[in-house]
Amino acid sequence: MPAEWSRHSATQLHWPSNRKTWPGERLERVEEVYCRIIEELHFFEPIHLFVESLEIRSRVMQKLSGKAVDLDRVIIHQQKINDVWARDCGPIFVKHESGNFVIIDWGYNAWGEKYTPWEDDNEIPSFIADKFGVNRVEPGMILEGRSIDVNGEGALLTTESVLLNENRNPDLSREEIEDRLRTYLGVDQIIWLKRGLAGEATDGQINDITRWLNKDTVLTMICEDKKDVNYHALQENLDILRQVELRDGKKLNIETLPLPHTKIEATTVDGSEDVPASYANFYIANGAVLLPLYDKRYDDQASSLLQKYFPGRKIIGIDCADLVWGQGSIHSITQQWYGIN
Repeated sequence: MPAEWSRHSATQLHWPSNRKTWPGERLERVEEVYCRIIEELHFFEPIHLFVESLEIRSRVMQKLSGKAVDLDRVIIHQQKINDVWARDCGPIFVKHESGNFVIIDWGYNAWGEKYTPWEDDNEIPSFIADKFGVNRVEPGMILEGRSIDVNGEGALLTTESVLLNENRNPDLSREEIEDRLRTYLGVDQIIWLKRGLAGEATDGQINDITRWLNKDTVLTMICEDKKDVNYHALQENLDILRQVELRDGKKLNIETLPLPHTKIEATTVDGSEDVPASYANFYIANGAVLLPLYDKRYDDQASSLLQKYFPGRKIIGIDCADLVWGQGSIHSITQQWYGIN
């Protein structure tokens, strides 16, 4: 599996239309965030945008026509979808030893059957493979794209709270799960962290807490306030990372950023007073990095850190308060493609 900074052929997005996730005026607010993301991202790579109906397609065209968007670079697929989380249900592309890309079609069950329906989202990798003539492999295991992050050199980050959760693969042992990760993603070192963020309905995905910045460096989120609900979980993960040696024998390089403000005034659709706001939920595109912004105390620090590690890319900050209310951010709604023109 390539590291995210390797060159993509396109990005997959799903237009928001699920009223359970985005009730009332929340839907129109998150649509504006999507317009901003598309405006910025489409300059750097084509976007394959999934919409659930002709009605939604017309709404999207109307919205985008009023923005600075070249519609030739936004390919719209009218296809049944359940929600916006393309990272979790979309295809994961890996490079076969033949040199061709293959789609790994992991099972998707909406984070342990928490939200129904999910069946349409689970069919997305199959649809893409058939439409574009890409070979597809099914490992026979539930795995969301948000639950893993790879450095392209054989190392993978994940969390026990997700991949070892009984609501995913109750019949598979830790060893069996590791064996499938090695077989289907081409990794040989699996770094297990413990837990994710409070208010994260998917049980603690890795992309909200720790991400690769290069082949031997990670960004991990920390809390400065010991009374913060996330303090102990993030400290525990940091302690684990400090003990990691990569396969070349070198210690893992660790960069940290403070967690932005996660407490909200009301509650999310799940009734939580916390949202998984995190700078780790950035997306590395071909010539840019899309960075979610949340907290003026730390936004500039986050931007500077990413510019240090991605000097050839434009760091684009996007206000994601309305997006993260739905339990995810920029990385969670994007999925990179390889080998498809």
